[in-house]
This record gives sequence, C-alpha cells and structure tokens, in this order.
Amino acid sequence: MLTSLESRNQQALTGQMAYCEFLSLLAQDELLVRANRSYERRCKLANLNGHKTIENFDFTFNPKVNQRLIHDLATCHFIREKQSLLLIGPCGTGKTHLAEALGFCALKQEFDVICTTQSQLTAQLQAARATHTYGKKLKQFATVPLLIIDDFGLKPLKTTEDEDIHEVISRRYENGSMIITSNLAVSEWQQAFPNQLLGAATLDRLQHRSEVIVLDGSSYRSRQTLQKKEM
Repeated sequence: MLTSLESRNQQALTGQMAYCEFLSLLAQDELLVRANRSYERRCKLANLNGHKTIENFDFTFNPKVNQRLIHDLATCHFIREKQSLLLIGPCGTGKTHLAEALGFCALKQEFDVICTTQSQLTAQLQAARATHTYGKKLKQFATVPLLIIDDFGLKPLKTTEDEDIHEVISRRYENGSMIITSNLAVSEWQQAFPNQLLGAATLDRLQHRSEVIVLDGSSYRSRQTLQKKEM
C-alpha cells in the first residue's frame, strides 16, 4: 500500500474521490501485489520451462491428439477431483510439453505444482534420507496438489527407490493429482520395479483414478532436426 499511496492520493485529489473508493483502490493494489508474489513463489516451486504452453503446442503435427480433451483438462477439473493423467507415447510426440503446459494452467488457477522426473524425485528422496529430512521431503511430494513426473519407467528403479515411488504414490492415492509421462505402455511399468509385488501394488493405485492418454505419431524433434539439415 505504501508503494502506491502517493500516486493513489494524487489520483484521489485530482478526481475528488470518495474516501471509501480511495481505500478500495489501495486494498486492490495490495491484493494484486500479493497475488503476483504468490504466483512467483508457485512458479519457483514448480520448476517448469517457461515456453511450454497449450497455446504453442503444435496440434497440427500430430492431429490424433484430442484437442477438445486437452482444452478440457486445461480447466484443471481433474485436479479438483483428485484424478491423474498418464501420458504415454514415443519420444518427441509432445508428452512433456503437454504435461508442463497443464502445469502452467494449474499455476494460473492458484494450484501449487512440482515438476520433476523419476530420477530427480528418487535422488531428492535419497539425499533427504541422508540428511534426516526424508519426512519433510516426502510430505512435499505427497501433498502438493499437482505432481508431474516425467520419464517414468525410463530407468529401472533400484532397491529403496521403488519403495520411495510406492510411498509417494500411495500417499497421493485419492488425495492428490499427478501427471506422469512415459515412453512405455502402462503394462510395462512394473518391469521397472525390482520388487514385482511392490510394483503391482503401486501401479494398481496409480491406475485406479487415472486417465490414460496415448500420443502416437512421429517425433517433433526429429522433424525439426530434418528441417535444419534441409536449410
């Protein structure tokens, strides 16, 4: 309020503004600043790339992508209903782009988001275990409204890493939303778990309240590389 007080005071004097209107404008200035600070905090926590949005996703390259469904998901109703999305498809078909774009939609609608990869998530939990902050880090992953895990199943999980993944997904089950991307079909994910029984239990919870979206088609990155060579 102090930042905008002088300019608002001058505006009030010039326009013969009523006291209530003057105070209302000062309050609106304060609320706007708080909203901007909150958005900046959420962006820092989310760790999203700034250029991946729904608006700049090339739907014409892979026309099989259901635009209506993606725009419906951009309303973030799946987060409010605590459902999850599993984005499956070959490399370069836009899984990560769509996941991060939906993450930005969530940020704009005042949801906290964390975007990570399977390797980064397990590495952070392992490091937290070594510094005796495991509970705090696990709670962060377990309670954030939207958790995005990229490249799930890309690398086989080590012992204790599969337990960490199971713990995160179990705590989020029916309590929070996830977006998970993978090059593998969901039926192949269990192979990433050293403990097959633990993997089956994890995937059972994960699939129960999830919508599977398959992105099929050519690699967008391969097309860009070919275009550069032709130039």
